[in-house]
Amino acid sequence: MRIIDMHSHWGTPRGYALQSPEELAQQETVWRSSPKHVSEAEMADHFRKTSVQAILDLGLRRALTREDIQGLHDYGLATQRDYADAILGNWFHLDPRLGEDGVRELRRCIDASTGFVGFAVPGAGLNVAANDPLYEPYYKLCIEARIPVLIMVGYTGLGATLPGGSGVRLEYSHPRYLDEVAATHPELTIVAGRPAWPWQTEMIAVLLHKTNIWYELHGWSPKYFTPDLKHEISRRLRDRVMFGADYPLLSYERLIRDWHAEGYSEDVLERVFYRNAERFFESLGR
Repeated sequence: MRIIDMHSHWGTPRGYALQSPEELAQQETVWRSSPKHVSEAEMADHFRKTSVQAILDLGLRRALTREDIQGLHDYGLATQRDYADAILGNWFHLDPRLGEDGVRELRRCIDASTGFVGFAVPGAGLNVAANDPLYEPYYKLCIEARIPVLIMVGYTGLGATLPGGSGVRLEYSHPRYLDEVAATHPELTIVAGRPAWPWQTEMIAVLLHKTNIWYELHGWSPKYFTPDLKHEISRRLRDRVMFGADYPLLSYERLIRDWHAEGYSEDVLERVFYRNAERFFESLGR
């Protein structure tokens, strides 16, 4: 079956989400997989062989200079142009504390892209809540440019198992902050990223209440979803849930097998794997 992957990472050395020795050591513990780098062409070919078109996230790089950030974004934009059949676009992270410099960089990426561009808000990844006033100029630009905002919710593997969680505060990925953004900006298209455990019931309530929010489920096998999320995927959220993988930390082969094992109908699987994503793109005028 065709798959539109709304959120994965890069398998290339430059794009790989985990960069430091400490982060790479976490991969086996947290995601039960081992680091393995591939070339850009090999990554794109893997997507084709698994019938996947992916939107890729370069990940949060807190230590980079502004020049390095621009270079990394240019790398993502150029690779997407070279492999547009397999890579639909990019989610870009920018620390809101960059202020107008960050807004200008997001505008530059939007103007330079030939594919999809979305703005990512990592919550606990930066210990900055999604409703922080620092994000207001970014949200204003996203509304004007008709690009979506990906707001991470729930548990993150960043810092997991490290002393003090490496300073990561899970509170900043609570769905309450996403709810506040959606209420304040009804014209903003929002995607909630990953299962929101341990606040999954709250996340479902927010989704049912705020229809400007879509939901992608990267980073987890569906067999570990909470019972209420499993229930709603084929019911009240059947038109809002989209597939996300977290390649290369999780494999498509495993995720596809696990989705089928949950017993969903072919209609529901088609919605999750690609039809809801198509509707999402149509809502953006693409």
